[in-house]
Amino acid sequence: MNRNQRRAKRISLFNHKGGVSKTTTAFNLGWMLAEKGKRVVLVDCDPQCNLTGMVLGFKGQSELESLYKSSKTKNLRDGLAPAFESRPVPIKAVECEPVKGQPNMFLLPGHIGLAEYEVTLGIAQQLSETIVTLRNLPGSLSYLIDITAKKYVADYVLIDMSPSLGAINQNLLMTSDFFLVPMAPDYFSVMAINSLATVLLKWHSWSTEAQKLPVLRSAEYPFPQITPKFLGTIIQKYRLQKRQIPSQAFQRWIDEIEKTVTGSLIPILNQTHMLLEDNIYTKAMSSPDKPILQMSDFNSLIALSQEHQVPVFGLSDKQLGKRGSVLTITRNSMLEFRQLFSACADKILEMTKDESSD
Repeated sequence: MNRNQRRAKRISLFNHKGGVSKTTTAFNLGWMLAEKGKRVVLVDCDPQCNLTGMVLGFKGQSELESLYKSSKTKNLRDGLAPAFESRPVPIKAVECEPVKGQPNMFLLPGHIGLAEYEVTLGIAQQLSETIVTLRNLPGSLSYLIDITAKKYVADYVLIDMSPSLGAINQNLLMTSDFFLVPMAPDYFSVMAINSLATVLLKWHSWSTEAQKLPVLRSAEYPFPQITPKFLGTIIQKYRLQKRQIPSQAFQRWIDEIEKTVTGSLIPILNQTHMLLEDNIYTKAMSSPDKPILQMSDFNSLIALSQEHQVPVFGLSDKQLGKRGSVLTITRNSMLEFRQLFSACADKILEMTKDESSD
C-alpha cells in the first residue's frame, strides 16, 4: 500500500493534569518524525491554542483572530461547524498551515471557541434515545482529522489535547490509534495516573457501546471502530545533579510514577485491550511500565524555541545568542535532547509500523 492510500496513524498526547509539557513534546516529537522522513500533521485540540501560537509565532489574540477571519476553513472549530451547527454542507478538510523550516510538517490550527462544542458533543455521546438527532457528531472529529491528514498525505497525526476530562478529549482519545501520557515527576502526576486508570476504564466502556450502535455506524460521519493502544509515558521537567542524573527528590517521584503505572494503569490497559502485544514493545526496545522518553528540564531553551519556531534541538548558535563555555554547555544539552527525541521517535516508528512492512 503506497503513502497516498494509507490512513495516517493518529497519536494523542493526553494527561488531564496540566503543566506537563504536552504542547512542547508534540512539537518536538512531530519535528523529529518529520526529520526521519514522515509527513506529520499537528492538531491543536486545546482551546488555549498554545501549539498554534508556538508553530506560527503568534504572541496575542489579535493574530489568532486574523487567522479565524480567513474565508477558507483554516482551523479545527470551523472545520467541525457543518456538523455542530447543522449547516447544509459536508465537512471539508482544513487548510493547514505549513511549518516554517520543516516541509514534512503541517499544523491544523486550534480555535478558542472549540470549547463551545463540548456540551453538545457530551449530549450526543450519552448514547441515549436523543442520539438520532445528533448522530453525526461523535464521528465528526475523527472524520475531519482523517480527511485533513489524507489531503496532506500524512503518515502521522499528533494530537495535542487539553488537560480536561470533557467530551472532546473522551472522543479524541478513544478514536486515536495510539496515545502517549506526558507527565512531570511530582505528587500530582502520581495521583493523575490513578485517576487516569479509572477514566480510561469508563471511556473504553463508552467507546465499546458507541461502536455497536447502528445509528452511529450508519451516520454520515461514522464512529470509528478503534481501540487506542498505549505507547508509553513521557517524563520530563526534572533537574539534574552534576553527575547528569535526576536529583534525589525528582528520582523519588520518577520511581513512584513507574510503580503506579505498573500497579494501577497497566492492569486497566490490559483489561481494556489498550496495550500492544508484548513482542511489539520488546522489538522497539520499550516497555509499557517504563518511560518511552525521559528528559530533564529544558525551560531555558523553550523561549528561544518558541521565538524562532524551531525545536529545542534545532536552534542555531546565532539563535542561542551565547558564547564560550556557556555555548558549549548549551550545545551539549541540545545534542542530548536530539538523541532522546530521536530514540523516542524510533521506538514509536517501530511500535506503530504496519505489519505488512515487516
